[in-house]
Amino acid sequence: MNVHTRFDIAAAMTAGLITTACYFWRLRPAAKKIEHAGAGYAVALVSGAAVGGYLAGTLNLWLSGESGTARSIIGALAGAITAIEVYKRAYGISGSTGLTFVPGFATTVVIGRWGCFFSGLTDHTHGVATKLPWGHNFGDGISRHPVQLYESAAMTVFLLHALVMLARRDAFFMRTGFYQMVLCYALQRFCWEFFKPYGAIIGPLNLFQVICLGLIAYSVTMMRRSAAAAVPPETTKNPSEGTPG
Repeated sequence: MNVHTRFDIAAAMTAGLITTACYFWRLRPAAKKIEHAGAGYAVALVSGAAVGGYLAGTLNLWLSGESGTARSIIGALAGAITAIEVYKRAYGISGSTGLTFVPGFATTVVIGRWGCFFSGLTDHTHGVATKLPWGHNFGDGISRHPVQLYESAAMTVFLLHALVMLARRDAFFMRTGFYQMVLCYALQRFCWEFFKPYGAIIGPLNLFQVICLGLIAYSVTMMRRSAAAAVPPETTKNPSEGTPG
């Protein structure tokens, strides 16, 4: 068993534990939406993530002049969101259904990216050369940006934020926590992609950055809709009632 697989297993197990703990702690009401969505929801989620993950990962590899197949977290996230939004629209399901997945997804990235880091150059997630003191030699004698650890650190901060908001039962987070996670992940991933040796497709942007921009637009749009839906309609006064004297 290689090091990446070991970290993937550790990430999956830890994500499962934190998701279960958060479910009984704060997320049981949010999970009811998923329970009422039917088995098709799970099928859409898994199939969307699988197709998006392998499609984006492999296409980016080819665009960067490499052969073979690859998986991508950002592709899996985009694929899962697309499949679920189509499913929700088809079955008339409104509102966010993703809050339950927030702690688990963040945990998966936090731990999983260490597996990418220890896998070295073969994982194709390393950064470009750097002279910064924290640059890492992945075995080829070149000091590179440890972008995997940048991503792990960024999502650790978000995970702590999410747990604090859950502890406070923050109303806005309970409505939009999933969209906040998507926004945070896409923003930080967009930045770190500038430090990777991937092939560009639009100006200086690579495929993953284009996907990130789409996810940023999606999350901002959904949060705006959620905020608008939460505002109660203004009470209309009958003009004939006059003003109390």
